[in-house]
Amino acid sequence: MPTAEQEWQELLSGAHADRSLKSPLRFIPSNPRCKLCRAPFRAPGNVLLRPFGFKPWAKNPHICGRCFTEMDKHAKRCPSPLTGDAVAGAEVELSMLFADVRGSSKIARQMPVAEFTRLMSRFYEVSKDVLFEADAIVEKFVGDEVVALFLPFMTGPDHADVALRAAQDLLRATGHGDPQGPWAPLGAAVNTGTAFVGIVGSRGSSDFTALGDPMNLTAHLASQAAIGEVLVTEAAMRSAGRSLDGLEHRHLSLKGHPADAVVYQVS
Repeated sequence: MPTAEQEWQELLSGAHADRSLKSPLRFIPSNPRCKLCRAPFRAPGNVLLRPFGFKPWAKNPHICGRCFTEMDKHAKRCPSPLTGDAVAGAEVELSMLFADVRGSSKIARQMPVAEFTRLMSRFYEVSKDVLFEADAIVEKFVGDEVVALFLPFMTGPDHADVALRAAQDLLRATGHGDPQGPWAPLGAAVNTGTAFVGIVGSRGSSDFTALGDPMNLTAHLASQAAIGEVLVTEAAMRSAGRSLDGLEHRHLSLKGHPADAVVYQVS
């Protein structure tokens, strides 16, 4: 009998695919469908299933909210023996993308509050469009920053390459490379590593997230990216099968996280 962690490992690594193809929900019309349980998101099937939670998940609309709810219930059945907080998940290799608006405080001072709010709202919406198209899970928006996870069960084994392309697409979508310049000046970072992925909760609330040193390194790396740059760790480049030749190399000391990165620019 597999342990809960082994089940999570199987899910996150993409081994769920064969089981999803056998889901009885696959017979209910029509496409598109949840990647996990095959529940339909369009009529007529969604008319029957939507009241039971089978609707697109906010973190990625290619998965249904019911699948997240079931994972959340499982987390609440597996509290940490040390803290009592809900923890359920597994360590898995993934790729991470952090991107944030450079100089957002200065931008906010230079325009009315309502206009700045519209700018950030546009950044959020454009980010979601680009990242969802790449099958990323939008882990969170924090102020002027977006954090996205690229997991094998969504992207397949090429998650590093998918993350790198998504970072470049995000810069292009925010106007980098346009003659008039970007409407949202971004710096970004992409990293690949093994982190804990799953549901962590405290005091009656829980959320799907990733934790560990690779996440911290990616956050620090993103803070060093200039406008229009994507800093990519060598681990991500190797995983993506990309050549390091001809790219600018940087060695960075990031609050105790020394890292070698290459620079992608959208011009």
